[in-house]
Amino acid sequence: MSGRRIVPRALPRTVPVLAALTLATVLTTGCSTPEPHVTRTAEAADDLVRGEPAPSAASPYWVDPNSDAARQVRTWEKQGRETEAKILRRISGRPVADWPAWDDPAPGIRAAARSAARTKKTILLVAYNIPHRDCGLYSAGGAKDADSYRSWIGEFADAIGDAPATVILEPDALPHITDGCTPPEHHAERYQLLSEAVDTLKALPKTQVYLDAGNPDWIDEPSKMAQPLRQAGIDRADGFSLNVSNFQSNESVKAYAGRLSDAVGGSHFVIDTSRNGNGPLSGGREEAWCNPPGRGLGTPPTTDTGDDRLDAYLWIKRPGDSDGTCRGGPPAGDWWPEYALGLARRAAS
Repeated sequence: MSGRRIVPRALPRTVPVLAALTLATVLTTGCSTPEPHVTRTAEAADDLVRGEPAPSAASPYWVDPNSDAARQVRTWEKQGRETEAKILRRISGRPVADWPAWDDPAPGIRAAARSAARTKKTILLVAYNIPHRDCGLYSAGGAKDADSYRSWIGEFADAIGDAPATVILEPDALPHITDGCTPPEHHAERYQLLSEAVDTLKALPKTQVYLDAGNPDWIDEPSKMAQPLRQAGIDRADGFSLNVSNFQSNESVKAYAGRLSDAVGGSHFVIDTSRNGNGPLSGGREEAWCNPPGRGLGTPPTTDTGDDRLDAYLWIKRPGDSDGTCRGGPPAGDWWPEYALGLARRAAS
């Protein structure tokens, strides 16, 4: 890959999305993070709890019964497109991360937790609202200042409460320090906020927290991420996450993860496999991170990894959400059924 990363993530929709936030890219090596979906209002959130039972999934994580993929399956079934609907169930029947809203994360998280409680599943969440996000570039935004972020992460944690949850904490935030994209004057504040966020979330009884550490095509030498992870509180977190929204193969990511784990005292890790079934786009083509053709779903979400330090394969980027308007796609974060269908057709398993 040529080294671009989608920093803003399409705020994943827990259910009907109120608005899709625009995502773009950071001109740093191998990065790629989707923009979060805006979660629904409290009333819409209640619809989730009243919805149909969640599809079964061979993992401990909650499956949203009203995800874009699930609603697309129902639409295609009504239209008689049974073949496409069956293929798309490879997405709709599996758990993907929710990216709670930047203005008020609580309603969406509480709705997901209520729904997950019925099937005794764990909710998978992404906290993505750090100040000075995306180095002030295309995905600029985040909380307006440190105190606003502390309030936001506090609301995020309060909404989780006693529910079983796994949180991916601030994709891109540490890699952007490492690659020089985030200005030095913001480094100390960022480390402090991440460290505090780890403590806030780990104070919850059933929450796991993973600090994001980029991917091997972005920060090429894993030892460069060791000190940033330490300063952000990796010793108190459950581990680090890799390959968020990217396409690097399991083999390359696991090799990288092993070296980084060794550098931070044997820390555990999780890997985003939502779209890496065919690996990255070959040939160093421009915008290889943005809706690349020919990609496929990767390893389905599971905690059965065969590696003591690899806690889970997760679908953190929501498969089928556009990376941006490149290659005929809709705005970043918008649901793109044709691309989702292509990913599902080429699923690795």
